Amino acid sequence: MKRQFTKSKRLYKAAQDLMPGGVNSPVRSFNAVGGTPAFIQKAKGAYTYDVDGNKYIDYMSSWGPLILGHSDPDVVSAIKKAAERGTSYGAPCENEVTIAKLIVKYFPGIDMIRMTSSGTEATMSGVRLARAYTGRDYIVKFEGCYHGHADYLLVQAGSGATTFGTPSSPGVPKSFTDKTLLAKYNDISSVEKLFKKYGDKIAAVILEPVAANMGVVLPQKDFLKNLRKITKQNGALLIFDEVITGFRLGMGGAQKYFGVTPDITCLGKIVGGGLPVGAFGGSKKIMNMVAPVGPMYQAGTLSGNPLAMAAGLQTLTKLNKSANYKKLKTLTDNLVEGLEDIIKKLEINASINSLESMFTLFFTSPAPHDYKTALLCDTKKYSKFFENLLGTGIMFPPSQFEAVFLSLSHTEKDIDKTLNALYKSLKDL
Repeated sequence: MKRQFTKSKRLYKAAQDLMPGGVNSPVRSFNAVGGTPAFIQKAKGAYTYDVDGNKYIDYMSSWGPLILGHSDPDVVSAIKKAAERGTSYGAPCENEVTIAKLIVKYFPGIDMIRMTSSGTEATMSGVRLARAYTGRDYIVKFEGCYHGHADYLLVQAGSGATTFGTPSSPGVPKSFTDKTLLAKYNDISSVEKLFKKYGDKIAAVILEPVAANMGVVLPQKDFLKNLRKITKQNGALLIFDEVITGFRLGMGGAQKYFGVTPDITCLGKIVGGGLPVGAFGGSKKIMNMVAPVGPMYQAGTLSGNPLAMAAGLQTLTKLNKSANYKKLKTLTDNLVEGLEDIIKKLEINASINSLESMFTLFFTSPAPHDYKTALLCDTKKYSKFFENLLGTGIMFPPSQFEAVFLSLSHTEKDIDKTLNALYKSLKDL
């Protein structure tokens, strides 16, 4: 049965007169894949339902944080109880302390944590902290790694910036990015060259330990360990942006998964259980630079919001069972292996990068290992694939350069149905 999008089209038309592009975040517009974005009315478990009554098996998981699935009963209950006590205080609450203890317990690089309201705030504050602590100005970032939309980090950024062909943004003065140095992900020699030239001026190296904003791109052997070595040798700090990988790769994030401890860690997504949250943390020595203890100013009127803390605490508490990560990996492996068989059978020029409960289907081969190879993808083919898949009731991200996320609400039956839809969608290509 052909799906109808009558109400979504009407809402989208009205929204375009009220919001830039009709959306509150660029990639939601479907500009990269064509068509009208589905306006979601409700969501439960592994499924979303739009205003036209269409049902989807959702593999976006709100871009990662809904690792338990949509509307988890315990998370919803925690939010309701918190809301009944007050929706916002602008003052400390007990759950802030409890969730901080959990994060400190599981992340090797974190002794102290500061909550923010978004991942952008977390990375912006993490960079400021590194500069304050070292007394240096330059930072190194990697092509294709996205760290939010702070001015000095919008240089060869991934995510929406890659999706829409804008590796940097108008409105960012050149002087704001003069002290942002670019390196190539998985190319340690590009980092060594920068340190050779700017060594005693570099405050920090910031990266996604697993790049997930140019599609999932994995760190090659010893890449992270060599970054740790170089930064230590040169008195610079290493910042892991674990907004996506934090709690997605395990309770200790990518740093525990790969055995490489950064100086500063930035978190988000899952920490808020689907509500707006970010955080940055590090050793006590480094974090004591932050106001009100130290001179580096950072603030957030609604940071540690009681609703977000309640949702995040319930999410992390439920997630902290070894069987959960095993289940997520099994589900993902079954989907990825089935998809690889389809690609091979249909002889499609495509490849997959996957790790634990996230992956990306790239319309290029071999699988990308950096930003340059990710840009070789056939985005037009992905657009057609996305359109085909959406028509079968499967929601993948509306961009070639984003990750697919599984949740604990997905079932083997969902995987089987998805593989059938993937076969039909790819065969049409």
